[in-house]
Amino acid sequence: MSCCDQPGLMPINTALNRMLSSVTNQQTPVSLPLDQASGYVLADDILSPLFVPPFDNSAMDGYAVRRHDLKESPLLPLAGKAFAGQPFKGDWPQGTCIRIMTGAKIPEGCDAVIMQEETELTDQGIHFHIQNVKERQNIRPVGDDIRQGDLVLEQGARLTPRDIPILASLGISDVSVYTKPKVAIFSTGDELRPLDSTLEEGQIYDSNRYGLKIMLEKYGCEIIDLGIIPDDPERLRQTFTKAQMAADLVVTSGGVSVGEADYTKEILEESGQINFWKLAIKPGKPFAFGKLDNAWFCGLPGNPVSAAVTAYVLVQPLIEKLGGHSLWQPPVSVPAITKTAFKKKPGRTDYQRGVYTVKNGRFEVDTTGNQSSGAFRSMSLANCFVVLESDRGAVEKGDTVQIELFNHTMF
Repeated sequence: MSCCDQPGLMPINTALNRMLSSVTNQQTPVSLPLDQASGYVLADDILSPLFVPPFDNSAMDGYAVRRHDLKESPLLPLAGKAFAGQPFKGDWPQGTCIRIMTGAKIPEGCDAVIMQEETELTDQGIHFHIQNVKERQNIRPVGDDIRQGDLVLEQGARLTPRDIPILASLGISDVSVYTKPKVAIFSTGDELRPLDSTLEEGQIYDSNRYGLKIMLEKYGCEIIDLGIIPDDPERLRQTFTKAQMAADLVVTSGGVSVGEADYTKEILEESGQINFWKLAIKPGKPFAFGKLDNAWFCGLPGNPVSAAVTAYVLVQPLIEKLGGHSLWQPPVSVPAITKTAFKKKPGRTDYQRGVYTVKNGRFEVDTTGNQSSGAFRSMSLANCFVVLESDRGAVEKGDTVQIELFNHTMF
């Protein structure tokens, strides 16, 4: 615990380490067609079955030559053409050149390609205006990008649109990937109403579930949405039973704070080993984690920003580990200069919402305004978290702070 953590509060790193040390990847490897594999995690290393490019090829449009021919004369008759997919065939007479296009296979005997901008077409042939031609000039060698047997992508990497073309270039049509973890979500509370209903006094729309569903999907899982569950013990018990039978992880929002209905915690304790933590984080102090009979469980706070922050900081790395994404990296953290003051009291790590810009090569950050745990507009306006350490107090304009740039799951 940090010297300035509030007594009785668990530091964020302690909570995260306990969570991650509890779970392992239990997903099943399956084979998927390459065009369906983006977003999945590789279950095996991928080694290149061939060289890329598979042959020496031209790096630009121009003319294939033998350098000793150019030493004899700067004017060479044209002997033929070579295009990508249509290589030059036949005899190549001495003292001639071949028109060649980018990506075309280098004709046998060629030791340089002269770019067309350094030539002139004449009635007698191609006049070359270049001197001191280097050996293999403008020739891309076989295996210049990838050599046969090279490790292309590691087990535990999540396939992205940047990876699919490279696998296609290797002729790989199917890949072994892990199935995605199944995550059941639902919201609890009599005050929550669906979006298509009319609000009565004391009621609010269920916003958490909509945001969590999109965020969690971007963490690489399949969502089972069980809707809104009222504060009814039997309904809640039935929902937990249904959720843990269908999912690897159950995530709820609401029902884990001090003062919440006691039967929520009683039902959870009946179903497994659940820890109800008070975390040294703001927003998001109440948090529950543990093992139900058949699934893991994360109980998020009910306030919208608290739910989003704890999902991002704690649930995201948990799901990544459950899904076998061993190469997952935490969001990028960089120092930034504050453009305004930030209110802060020592005792909890504060994830305030901010907007960063880059000016003259350095990061600057401004607040998004109201930092209340119920004010979700601050999240909507933000592109980063301003992470203020637990032992830190108020921040003045011009101070240096650490910011976490939102990763792709927030966009």
